[in-house]
Amino acid sequence: MPDFSFLTAGRILFGRGQAAHLCAETLRMGRKVLLVRGRSGPWVDQVIKELTAEGAKVEAVLCTGEPTVAMVRAAVNAGRTMGGEVVVAIGGGSVIDLGKATAALLPGDTDVMDHLEGVGQAQPLKSKPLPFIAVPSTSGTGAEVTKNAVIAVPEARRKVSLRDDRMLPDLAIVDPALTDHAPRAQTLASGLDALTQVIEPYLSCRANPLTDALCRAAIPKGARALARLAKGEDAGARDDMAFVSLVGGLALANAGLGAVHGLAGVLGGRTGAPHGLICGRLLGPVLVANAAALDRDGADLTRFHEVAAWLGGGFGIAPDAVAHQLPALLDEWQVPRLTQWLTPETDLLAIAEEAAGASSMKANPCVLSSDALVEIMTQAI
Repeated sequence: MPDFSFLTAGRILFGRGQAAHLCAETLRMGRKVLLVRGRSGPWVDQVIKELTAEGAKVEAVLCTGEPTVAMVRAAVNAGRTMGGEVVVAIGGGSVIDLGKATAALLPGDTDVMDHLEGVGQAQPLKSKPLPFIAVPSTSGTGAEVTKNAVIAVPEARRKVSLRDDRMLPDLAIVDPALTDHAPRAQTLASGLDALTQVIEPYLSCRANPLTDALCRAAIPKGARALARLAKGEDAGARDDMAFVSLVGGLALANAGLGAVHGLAGVLGGRTGAPHGLICGRLLGPVLVANAAALDRDGADLTRFHEVAAWLGGGFGIAPDAVAHQLPALLDEWQVPRLTQWLTPETDLLAIAEEAAGASSMKANPCVLSSDALVEIMTQAI
């Protein structure tokens, strides 16, 4: 058995009704609360009222999309002005990433660009982050249990990470009820991201026995749940997808990802296409390309056969055909292709060459050529 390490949030509360503990848990960590939120309304408004009624000072910061350097700076300034003691983020992965970055930077005196990978100085944090609570309202990124925040740098047309082991949330509250009745398109896009994030760590060259155990439980569950949600609202499937999303965060933080996310970071930064949609559209072509490359090298494909069996069983497709037929299944589910973002003028080769150096690509089970990466993107158009 190989040596491995495993990091995650300080504590995880999972299950329907767990969100009711948020106010009490927040007040244990501080009474000056910087609350980062998305546009979703009534329940977050109620949280603010409850905290205020208990004597807490609450400053709300609205996250209007994927966090940018400017958004991080504004949130940090808001937190410093109000003397924030604890940061709470309620929303999707973008909201949680903004909250995570804000909690990381508030205690120090440095700028976000001092710490960003690739386009910044990649310096380690000088101070321990503020206490941070993450409450996801979508099932997709698993950001509630990861140690990085993905930040867009528009002038560089890239999305890169602010990363530190200490950025793991002190508490993650995963309540599937918060995802009930989310729009179908959002549900499928975020669900495809979650499914990809349990497949790539399982196939990763950094996989370990603990992430393997988690992914083996999550991949078939995620495929079945996604197929059910494609047909309509299903509380049980919502529960399963919340679990899969959580496991994806645990797995990727400890075993890495692969070519899907290596490409997705660059594509998202250059085109603005939604992250979950990119991942869903690249998953099938990447599985095919990786298996073909490994087969040419005479590598063991047992894990690819296992993934194919789990996906095939969940989607009702023969395992030996599921990776090839996944794009057609997404067409059937009316999941958009990337046509509106990847035009004939898009330099796919430049994207492929930049993606080859992405951190996620380093965990891919094999090295894919630039031509192979271009072909993968072409199949998503």
